[in-house]
Amino acid sequence: MRTILFFLFLIFHVFSYGQSQKIKLIEAIKIAQKKSPEYVRAVNQYKSGYWRYKNYQADFLPQLSLNATLPAYTNSITRITNDEGQDIFVNQNQSVMDAGLSLEQKVPFTGGAFSVNSQIDRVDRFGTQDVTNYSLIPFSINYYQNSLFYNPYKWQRKIEPLRYEESKRNIIENMEDISLTTCMLYFGLLKAQVTLDIAIKNLSNQDTLLQITKGRFKIGKIAENELLQIELSHLISQNNVTTNTILLKKTSQDLARYLELDTESIELEVPEKLDDFVVSLDKALAEAENNRKSVIQFRRRRLEAEQNLAQVKGTNRLQVNLRANFGLNRRSEEYATLFQEYDQQQNVALSIRAPIFDWGVTKSKRKMAEADLSLVENDIEQDKQAFEQEIFLHTLNWSSQRDFLATSEKAKEIALKRYDITKKRYVLGKITITDLNIAQSEMDKAVVDYLNSLEKFWVDYYTLRRLTLYDFMEDEKISIEDIVLD
Repeated sequence: MRTILFFLFLIFHVFSYGQSQKIKLIEAIKIAQKKSPEYVRAVNQYKSGYWRYKNYQADFLPQLSLNATLPAYTNSITRITNDEGQDIFVNQNQSVMDAGLSLEQKVPFTGGAFSVNSQIDRVDRFGTQDVTNYSLIPFSINYYQNSLFYNPYKWQRKIEPLRYEESKRNIIENMEDISLTTCMLYFGLLKAQVTLDIAIKNLSNQDTLLQITKGRFKIGKIAENELLQIELSHLISQNNVTTNTILLKKTSQDLARYLELDTESIELEVPEKLDDFVVSLDKALAEAENNRKSVIQFRRRRLEAEQNLAQVKGTNRLQVNLRANFGLNRRSEEYATLFQEYDQQQNVALSIRAPIFDWGVTKSKRKMAEADLSLVENDIEQDKQAFEQEIFLHTLNWSSQRDFLATSEKAKEIALKRYDITKKRYVLGKITITDLNIAQSEMDKAVVDYLNSLEKFWVDYYTLRRLTLYDFMEDEKISIEDIVLD
C-alpha cells in the first residue's frame, strides 16, 4: 500500500510541474520590481521625499491667503478697562465681520519674511440705538525677522536638495535590494526543486537496488548485513522525499507571495553564467561614490550638525528680533466715506535679549553642540572607511567567484560520472553497497554544492550592483523608469 501511495505521489508531482508556471531569474526580478511589497514601500518612500522637496520649493514662493470672520456675534457681560484704568463690567451686544488678504514672501538671504496685507472690519452694535462702524487698511507692508544672527532658510537651501537627492538614490538602492531578495528566494526554491528531484531519483534507484539485493540474498551471494543496509538506505530515501516535499512547498509559497503570483506551482530554470567582465577596484569605488546615497547622507549629516551649532551660537548669547510695519488705515461710520483721507500707520520694533548671568547655561549649550558636531564628523569618517572597505572586499571576492563556480561545476560532473560507474559495478556485483552509498552521497553533495556556488555567484553579482549602483555588464549607471506620482 505504501508503494502504491508513493507512486501516486510521483505521478501527481510530475503532473503538477506540467501545469506549473515557468519563470527565469531575470523575469522573477522584473516581476518583483513591479509587484512585491518592498516595491510598494520603496515607491511610497520616494513619493514622501519628492513631495517634501516640492513643499520646500513652494514654501519660498509668495503665499496668498484669505482670512475672514462671517460673522462673530456676542451678547454677554464682559469686563473691560476704561479710560481711567479701572475695570468695569459692560454689556456687549454686537456682531463683528472682517476679511483680510495677506501676501507673504520669505527672504532666504536674511532669514526674515515680507508680507503685504489688506483688511476690512465691520462692527454692528445692538441696543437702544444701533450703530455700525467700519475700519479699512487698504494695504500695509510688514517685515519680520526672528533673529539677526541665525538664518534657518540658508540651511534649508543647503540641506533639502540633499534630502531629495538621497530619496532618488534610495529608490534605486531599494530596487537592487529587491533584486537581491528575489535572487535568494529564487535559488531557495530552485535548490528545493533539485533536491526533491534527487531524492525521488535516489528512491527509485533504491527500489531497483533493493530488488536486486533481495534476489542475491535468496541465492546466498550476499550476507544479511548488506540486505539490511540497503533496506535502511531505502527508508532514508523515503524520508528524504517527504522532507524535501515540505521544503518545496514552503519555498514555493515564499516566492509566489513575494512576486504576487496566482499560483504556487512554479518551475524554475537554472540560470546560466554571466559573460565574463572585469571589475576594477578604482572603477567600483568611483561609481559607488558617484551613485550611492551614503555619500550624500554623509554631507547632509555634517550640515545638520553644523546647522545645530549655528543655531545655538546665533540664539544662545544675544537675541535680536526685528519687526517693522508701514501702511494706511481709515475708520468711518459710513461705508461710502471709508475710502477717503487715509491715515498713516507705521511702527518699528527692535528687541534684544542678552543673558548676563546664567550659571553657564549658554556655554554648556554651545559646548554640547560643538561636541555633537565633532561626534558626527568622527562617525562619518568611520562610516566612510567601512563604506570603502565593503566595496574593496566585495570587489576582490567577486574576482574569484567565477573560478569557484567553474570548480564546483567540474566537481559535479565528476561526481555524476563516478556514481553512474559505481552503480553499474554494484549491479555486476563487483563492489559493496557501502561503496555505492558513498558515491551517491558524494554525487548529491556535489550537485547541491554546485547550486550553492551558482547562487553565491548571482547573489554576489547583485550585491556588487547594489554596492555601486552600476551595471558592469552593460557598462552603465543603473537607473529606473519614471515613477507615477499622484
